[in-house]
Amino acid sequence: MNHAIRIHEPGGPEKLVWEEVPLPAPKPDEVLVRHHAIGLNYIDVYFRTGLYKLPSLPATLGMEAAGVVEAVGSEVSEIAVGDRVAYAMAPIGAYCEARTIKADRLVKLPDGIDFKTAAGMMLQGMTAQYLLRRTFPVKAGDTILVHAAAGGVGLIMCQWARQLGCTVIGTVSTPAKAEIARAHGADHVLISGQDDLPARVKEITNGAMLPVVYDSVGKDTFTASLDCLAPFGMMVSYGNASGPVPPFDLSILAAKGSLFLTRPTLATYTAKPADLVATATDLFSVVLSGAVKININQTYPLKDAAEAHRALEARKTTGSTVFLP
Repeated sequence: MNHAIRIHEPGGPEKLVWEEVPLPAPKPDEVLVRHHAIGLNYIDVYFRTGLYKLPSLPATLGMEAAGVVEAVGSEVSEIAVGDRVAYAMAPIGAYCEARTIKADRLVKLPDGIDFKTAAGMMLQGMTAQYLLRRTFPVKAGDTILVHAAAGGVGLIMCQWARQLGCTVIGTVSTPAKAEIARAHGADHVLISGQDDLPARVKEITNGAMLPVVYDSVGKDTFTASLDCLAPFGMMVSYGNASGPVPPFDLSILAAKGSLFLTRPTLATYTAKPADLVATATDLFSVVLSGAVKININQTYPLKDAAEAHRALEARKTTGSTVFLP
């Protein structure tokens, strides 16, 4: 028997349905993974609402999970039955008890990382890795801005950037979340809607402004974020929690100091198996060293996915949320 959370049409959390689904046999290049923990991410909301298009309906949501390999296809040699594995940004479909997936989309888990930690960090942690190490490689002495600093990606980025020698300015939605961000490496924390973001950044940097802004919020923070950048600064827009950024005149980037703008995705940065392994290995290293701690602050039974989606959208969560099948 195999169960999954599926949607039959886009909409609100009430569209998430717990259903019995077939358990397929792996194709030659696939493995069958029995999930022990599944991650919740904001991209799941985008797919549920229809902001991101699903390949077909009904569809099983979910982009990351961790578990044990139960069967392997005839062409698979690098993964074996019994291996502890995890994945993120594989084809959508993680909200289930078990699934098949291509072997080259999996990474083996080190002994020191349990299933819940893996499911709570693969997508968010690898996102932090490519943002900080590849999209705009930060260096010691940089002052950077991280929006949604108390969220899953934000908490990892604050810790990792601090370990790399950066000064971190974080934004959060409440004073309680500000304390969480400070406890995880944010040197300065600003409250969205209360602080004048560009003015406070100018004050903190003594007028120098910033080389980079990492923004997962989207529409509500985009314009103010551009005003926080120094000439030649980079705006990294990697999420749409408040809605997508509306079309705008590219000449604004010139007027504000020859700025750079990028809209990266984890899928692109880990499309090649070698890049996937390198990204995950870097993440495992900082977690195992203790420099980055993964905060699993909410857990739900998988069948209660709708409740978790409501909490996420209401900004009631911090750190990572994990489903247990």
